Amino acid sequence: MTATDRKPDEGEIRRLLEIMATLRDRGRGCPWDLEQTFETIAPYTIEEAYEVADAIERGDLGALEDELGDLLFQVVFHSRIAEEQGAFEFADVTRRICEKMVRRHPHVFAGERIEPGRHADAWEASKRRERGHEGSLLDGIAPGLPALTRAVKLGKRAGRAGFDWPNARGPREKIDEELRELDEAIASGDQARMAEELGDVLFALANLARHLGVDPEQSARGANRRFETRFRYVEACVERSGRPFDAHSLDELEAYWQAAKKAAEGKDGA
Repeated sequence: MTATDRKPDEGEIRRLLEIMATLRDRGRGCPWDLEQTFETIAPYTIEEAYEVADAIERGDLGALEDELGDLLFQVVFHSRIAEEQGAFEFADVTRRICEKMVRRHPHVFAGERIEPGRHADAWEASKRRERGHEGSLLDGIAPGLPALTRAVKLGKRAGRAGFDWPNARGPREKIDEELRELDEAIASGDQARMAEELGDVLFALANLARHLGVDPEQSARGANRRFETRFRYVEACVERSGRPFDAHSLDELEAYWQAAKKAAEGKDGA
């Protein structure tokens, strides 16, 4: 029997819903859980989604199983709060996503034929029909997405109308243009202008990433991990030296940093 042949264990799902109901019970529940609202829980929902992504990037299936459970608990938590308000409940959430997936895959469930390579276009057309109007090509891109991810989606949607560069050279040159404007803003000392121009640089970088086929969020997370690994190496070097950080010159710290990079390259090449 394969994983797709197994039916979901309704008993475990029911148990999870019962645990959530107990946590939110005014008589015997958890004080912290009882205080929570959609707004206070939302940051944890986003954090759990990132932890799922991190487990996938690390190839840790044990962690992925655990993190998916945490993410599912967030769905149950929001659903419970909504149920208490008489808005909807967990069964409504599952029903709606089932209906949506069937509706958006007519080539799978209704025998509709879609030309090869046009599935993404069909998906977007389905979403526009659900909104009930054509509107802008940019409609439906959630404002709450991570900024770089949203920048990629905005650029991709605009590209469908022909508003895009034919290759990566265009966005690469745009970065140079935006950097010049950022330098001018820095020279002016205008904080608001600096923030605006820096945003334009980041947007241009996201466009270049899109043309290169690179996920900018994943790329940035990789850079964060490399920085963390290298800085921990620098900390270890400082500790071994017997002198505090502020007793080291920048040249000494830079030498530790370069040694950290070489050590990482040695591991990668091993």
